Amino acid sequence: MDLLEGLESLKFEYGIPEEEHYWLYLQRRYRGLMIEGCAHAVFFCKLLCNLRELIHETQYSRPRAVSFDASVSAQNEKLKVGIIGGGHLGKQLACALLRLVPIPAESLRISTRRPEALGEIQKLGVQCFYDNPSLVNWANVVFLCCLPSQLPNICLEIQASLEKTCTVYSFVSAIPLPRLKTLMNHTNVLRPYYHCVQDLDNIWGANKEIVAALQDPVILQATCPYSNSGGVTLSIKWLEGLFYAAINACTARNVFRSEVLQLLNKLFLSVHLESCEKDNASCPTFQLSDFMNKAYVKNLFHKRFFPWFDLTAVQLKETPFSRCLSASTVLQDHLTQMYCESFGISLPKEKQPDVSMNSPSQ
Repeated sequence: MDLLEGLESLKFEYGIPEEEHYWLYLQRRYRGLMIEGCAHAVFFCKLLCNLRELIHETQYSRPRAVSFDASVSAQNEKLKVGIIGGGHLGKQLACALLRLVPIPAESLRISTRRPEALGEIQKLGVQCFYDNPSLVNWANVVFLCCLPSQLPNICLEIQASLEKTCTVYSFVSAIPLPRLKTLMNHTNVLRPYYHCVQDLDNIWGANKEIVAALQDPVILQATCPYSNSGGVTLSIKWLEGLFYAAINACTARNVFRSEVLQLLNKLFLSVHLESCEKDNASCPTFQLSDFMNKAYVKNLFHKRFFPWFDLTAVQLKETPFSRCLSASTVLQDHLTQMYCESFGISLPKEKQPDVSMNSPSQ
């Protein structure tokens, strides 16, 4: 419900001179960036949660020399998520993760200078405190939702406590990836890059909460990695980083590379297009050469695991997977369909984007 409907004098636009209405696009851009950022963070965490479950099933099915407590092992597989920063973005992100992934409240923690301001979130069972090193030492994924001016000091605080396997996901747009890598002395870093046009489509909704907005099919489709609608586009290098982050997560759990490929196929290609149902041969499957050059694949013959990938390099340079993604429109269609269905929304066949025409530039 729009509580301000019909109450023009209480709306944000009231009192702004008509010649300055042009600048209202900045409000739409802020809204669009907030929704897209939360949507992609939720998608990332959904994937990691599903991947950890698949890894647990794979490793539990292996023959073991000694018995172990399966319930304890399953408990350890739960994704632990930390957020540094309790401002508007941090609070919106926390609510989205709790309700849309969903992350259990005991698996989400927030470190902020003013934990007392997060009373509503604490009532949901989320621990809120001010101890950045403790947070990153505990978490599998850490979201940076702080101000650019705060980031250098935060990085100094946390770099000694960061585990190699912890994925740092930065929303601090003013700090580029090479600088982030240097500040944290850490390579497992993801940072989405967004491009905005001035004439944004007014589809983002002025008063909906982020969680409600991401249940709107029109808004959700605008957040798809290959979508240009809404005037905010995501660099596809983020999608590449997400794949390599998934491979690193498998390597951290000692998953054999042959099993990793099987898990990636289950995780990303479980949703099939109508064309694949008619012709199974047209359905893509991942191979070693999709992620590493052929010369390295030959040298990997006697090694059972993938190497550890530098996610900052993946997002800054062309990779074998860059060519794989750009060359296969069928794979792009699969990922678009899978993205929407991960939020519980099926993309109608007639509305599937022609990604070969609409792919945003990297």
